[in-house]
Amino acid sequence: MNFRILFALSMLALAGCATPVLRGTGDLGVVIERAAGRVSIVETSGRSVLGQVEGLGDLSHASLNYSRDGRYAYVFGRDGGLTKVDLLAMRIVGRVTQSGNSIGGAISQDGRLVAVANYTPGGIKVFDAVTLELVADVPALDEAGRPSKVVGLVDAPGNRFVWSLFEAGEIWVGDFRTPARPELRKYRHVGKEPYDAMITADGRYYLAGLFGEDGLAMLDLWNPDAGVVRVLDGYGRGEQKLPVYKMPHLEGWAATGTELLVPAVGRHEVLVVDQGSWKEAGRIPVHGQPVFVVARPDNRQVWVNFAFPHNDTVQVIDVPSRKVVRTFKPGRAVLHIEFTPRGEHAWLSARDDHKVLIYDSERFDLLGELPADSPSGIFFTHRAHRTGL
Repeated sequence: MNFRILFALSMLALAGCATPVLRGTGDLGVVIERAAGRVSIVETSGRSVLGQVEGLGDLSHASLNYSRDGRYAYVFGRDGGLTKVDLLAMRIVGRVTQSGNSIGGAISQDGRLVAVANYTPGGIKVFDAVTLELVADVPALDEAGRPSKVVGLVDAPGNRFVWSLFEAGEIWVGDFRTPARPELRKYRHVGKEPYDAMITADGRYYLAGLFGEDGLAMLDLWNPDAGVVRVLDGYGRGEQKLPVYKMPHLEGWAATGTELLVPAVGRHEVLVVDQGSWKEAGRIPVHGQPVFVVARPDNRQVWVNFAFPHNDTVQVIDVPSRKVVRTFKPGRAVLHIEFTPRGEHAWLSARDDHKVLIYDSERFDLLGELPADSPSGIFFTHRAHRTGL
């Protein structure tokens, strides 16, 4: 038989075989289904669920980071599990149970290291992002050798991680350019009970919220010798704090140009901080105790959700006027808000209604709903390219 005919027949046979569908990852995301121990993989262009991945353990307080190419999600479970999920193949490609109780993590600037913050036994562990092999184990011990829970773990430029010690009231900076021998710098007595933290998008300022007292502890990573300074010190002085039903999540703080909008612990207020002076520049009364205060990517709006018993409500703040311009009730137990990369849509998880709701962020129209089993965190892959997320 003629060689050209044979070649053509072989190509036709190959074309008939199942081949993977090629696609990018820029419009993908992950929804945590906390009750089922699984995640849904979604895409924002068509607003649909592509598939689900099972077997991720206890996701009751789960968060995640992405590899720098946006293909892999590193999911941090409350049971100490670190799970690497392939978004394109929609399967688990690695999993380790690295502690008894973990609370989140971060990925290094170069994408080679994944760090996990632990409640039990405390400290952080750092893993190779490809193999999930342990490369560093850093206990969180105060000056007397007592262990602390680690909170507020973020990545910083220079392959550094920064984290806070809850009981000890300390902030640590770890340089992991040589992962097996990290260089640690410890800032002691920064304030009572830092409960969470954030880092500004430029990687310069690390701010830890304090549960045991009103105020924030701030470290300027461009000038580490200046130490930790207190900002918003005593912002609630003379006022009675309400019972706190859910701690604010500081990675959801809204940096809007020259201002930072911060949830006030135990108060029905969002605080406005001037980033030039780091002083209070205003207060915005809101519907309840804020949990996430999330800026739309253009910084014109900030969307706020609330702790129980007001967690069926979302409010939208207009940044220039500092006024609430929209109040609506998307569903029961709205736990998380995530904007699409350019901000045209807002995705909200309604845990007790078992669905994710998608809104037009300009007109506030409901564009669609997706089913999910007790959804909590929503994380889109654009986070792969942002410091601290």
